[in-house]
Amino acid sequence: MFDSRSSHRNMVPSAPYDRWLIALVGVLVGLGLLMVASASIGTSDHDLHQPFYYFYRQLVFLLFGIAVGSVVIQFEITYLEKVGQALLLGVMVLLALVLIPGIGRSVNGSMRWIGYGSASIQVSEVAKFIVVIYLAGYIVRHKAEMKTNWGGFFKPMILLGVIAVLLLREPDFGATAVIFMTALGMLFLGGMPLKRFMLLLLLVCAALAILAIGEPYRLKRLTSFLDPWSNAFTHGYQLTQSLIAFGRGGWFGEGLGNGIQKLFYLPEAHTDFVFSIWAEEAGLVGCIVIISLFVLMVWRMFAIGRAAADRGEHFGALVASGMALIIAYQAFINMGVASGLLPTKGLTLPFISYGGSSLMMSAVMSAMVLRLSFENRQATKPHVVMP
Repeated sequence: MFDSRSSHRNMVPSAPYDRWLIALVGVLVGLGLLMVASASIGTSDHDLHQPFYYFYRQLVFLLFGIAVGSVVIQFEITYLEKVGQALLLGVMVLLALVLIPGIGRSVNGSMRWIGYGSASIQVSEVAKFIVVIYLAGYIVRHKAEMKTNWGGFFKPMILLGVIAVLLLREPDFGATAVIFMTALGMLFLGGMPLKRFMLLLLLVCAALAILAIGEPYRLKRLTSFLDPWSNAFTHGYQLTQSLIAFGRGGWFGEGLGNGIQKLFYLPEAHTDFVFSIWAEEAGLVGCIVIISLFVLMVWRMFAIGRAAADRGEHFGALVASGMALIIAYQAFINMGVASGLLPTKGLTLPFISYGGSSLMMSAVMSAMVLRLSFENRQATKPHVVMP
């Protein structure tokens, strides 16, 4: 018998994009706006006489990120595969231009920004996104070569090495580490033989370790991380103040807006250490909520990538996996630094920390994965044959 109710259910169109990912991004962005307002209110009032200066700027960054994401989501995933090499060359040029005095901008001793007037962008944030696009295309084109000879995976590492040199000249060790860890994850997911992957992993870890202790300021950060209380007013000051924030938070926190450490005790409270302020005001329970949201987001991105791989769209699958790895690594490092688990690194917490470049590229990465979810649904949509 013909079931009209079943027919009606089948005729109801499903959402064009992944609802779970949209909801997770929305919640994280909302919490980010809330925490930027709370963490920066003292600093912005004291320095600029505008309590919500950074909040309003973050809101503008968000609107701009949504606008850029709305454009990016219109392009098919396969289009990015065609322009991946050109994009990589372009971002390498930008990384070189950042190092030229008068073009690049120095903030806190690092040349990481390029722009004009009040508009600027942190090129390393763009580089993370472009490397994923290029590497996904390379893996798809050279998958057989990667399985049969060493040159198959050393070739992209040479280009990544050039990018690493440019990033370390800024210097930006955190972005370099995230890019290389993401590249390793993508090569592994792309089918690299386990023995070669382990050898490459050891080489990359050794290189990062040498770089970490090769500069005096990095070595100081490493030693102060191991025992911050021995230098509580010098090299370990930022970490000790962050740990105090965690200690004050307890189980349920001091309440939103009631944190003390953001009042000129903890530097960069609304950027790199916004998670510390969240820990103080929302407590351990709030920290678990943020961590859970990131875990769900990364899982959802991998699920979308897996669905693309099942229908034969391997480039899109690698792009989604790469975006998930970037967000996972950056969130883990940021929260690890804030809690004293990792040495201090200048990495933002995606969607939450103050910063236009970080928020915009997080929006673009989310848009790309949402585009892939749209293509997955279009490919599996049943075709209705009219009688």
